[in-house]
Amino acid sequence: MPFTTYSTHPYKDQRPGTSGLRKRVEVFRQGNYLKNFVQSVIDTQRELVGGTLVLGGDGRFFNREAIQVILKMAAANGVARVFVGQGGLLSTPAASCVIRKYAAAGGLILSASHNPGGPDGDFGIKYNTANGGPAPEKVTEAIFARSLEIANFLSSNAGDVDIDTLGTVMLDKMKIEIIDPVADYAELMQSIFDFDAIRALLAGGFRMRFDAMHAVTGPYAVRIFEELLGAPAGTVINGQPLEDFGGHHPDPNLVHAAELVAMTRGADGVDFAAASDGDGDRNMILGRDFFVTPSDSLAVLAANATLIPAHAGGIPGVARSMPTSQAVDRVANALNIACFETPTGWKFFGNLLDDGRIAFCGEESFGTGSSHVREKDGLWAVLAWLNVLAARSQSVADIVNQHWQQYGRNYYSRHDYEGVSTKKANSLMDALRARLPSLPGTLLEGVEIAYADDFSYTDPIDGSVSAKQGIRIGFADGSRVVFRLSGTGTVGATLRVYLESYEPDPTRQQMETQSALARLIAAAESVANIASTIDRQSPDVIT
Repeated sequence: MPFTTYSTHPYKDQRPGTSGLRKRVEVFRQGNYLKNFVQSVIDTQRELVGGTLVLGGDGRFFNREAIQVILKMAAANGVARVFVGQGGLLSTPAASCVIRKYAAAGGLILSASHNPGGPDGDFGIKYNTANGGPAPEKVTEAIFARSLEIANFLSSNAGDVDIDTLGTVMLDKMKIEIIDPVADYAELMQSIFDFDAIRALLAGGFRMRFDAMHAVTGPYAVRIFEELLGAPAGTVINGQPLEDFGGHHPDPNLVHAAELVAMTRGADGVDFAAASDGDGDRNMILGRDFFVTPSDSLAVLAANATLIPAHAGGIPGVARSMPTSQAVDRVANALNIACFETPTGWKFFGNLLDDGRIAFCGEESFGTGSSHVREKDGLWAVLAWLNVLAARSQSVADIVNQHWQQYGRNYYSRHDYEGVSTKKANSLMDALRARLPSLPGTLLEGVEIAYADDFSYTDPIDGSVSAKQGIRIGFADGSRVVFRLSGTGTVGATLRVYLESYEPDPTRQQMETQSALARLIAAAESVANIASTIDRQSPDVIT
């Protein structure tokens, strides 16, 4: 018998989140936790049986072990073919690319995104469907429902598979193709951007650095920036993927990428710098002495879309997550194109992209992407900026400042309170929800509240409804405060407070962000009683 049936147990309280499962490594290594999820995916997504699966991850601790488990289960369950990134590596956008290129039934992506790795760190797994995007809610709910009743799983009795050598191997009757994790993705990037123009920019004295944060994008960045585009060796820093990300937090923001930020400072600073996260789907963009917020990045790229060869004829529309600033809305209005506001989570962009209603989309959490795949894509965003810089022959700061002069500036910041007691975080949100009906028309920090609601989204394509997606408090002057609990942490809850203020006057667009938002920061504390409710005097991270 080529496989064995093993007994298992339901998840009970270990419910898969919107992006699959994301837990501490020790949780995945206990009992049949990983196997429960994989078997539940195969049991509910029957197109995998006799079909093709894409498999890979960000190289964090437990990645290689998990791949062997999944391969043996796939073989025992009748999956016909699996594409595996060499060494078990596939960035999240590259996995989406491979799923779409080879018409796979779906893919399993192993990553905890920007969370820390290592034996004491985090691990994650999620299922992407045939369009290359994260599974929609109806799929994740089916997987969860199956996980509550699952009683056994199937696994091959074969030995481990060599995933380090390119080529084709068989596991029982299943064909496994070990592929270059970069090749298909690099080919796709060359079909989108003007590589000749970017190559000329880099050859003309323009200096850049890319921080791979010892995560999965290192090999991608070296191939694309240093080999294909001719950037000098050393342009990519921290380029070797490590199981613990070198002991660092692979989150591309001003706090965790301080080494890169320092390289942009002063007269000797580089002209352009960027970073990506653990699985390669997030990005941070920097100019010399200049940080581009993710919200502004999306707006600037949308305004300059026609400079990118793949979008020379314009884009049909844009979308942003609800907490993301409304900067891109102003661009869409000026260009007379569609603009959609969705809940947080890249899967909500999928239907809009598949239906051709949008081409660019983004989230304030350092995620930007386009219709080329169905995931946010850190390297795509970096190449898009390089393409715009090459075409406009201006600095990052000049491009953004001119954008503000034309469209106005949306001062924007996110305050994160991490590892909060789940009970206290829920208490804060429940108290806010109870106050919502009484807030419109009242004054808060001297400004009238125009609306207050708990955001609900109706998908314009399939009509599905996603409720309780975050509390919005909008002021008469166009400012906003948004409160939302994040699902990306693995310990306690993360309370995110988003603050946005619009400034159309060019003479008032050079203020320090936190100073410009001081009134809203006070308003957020006043309406939510943050300090007393969750016992925190200040946020852990401000971006």
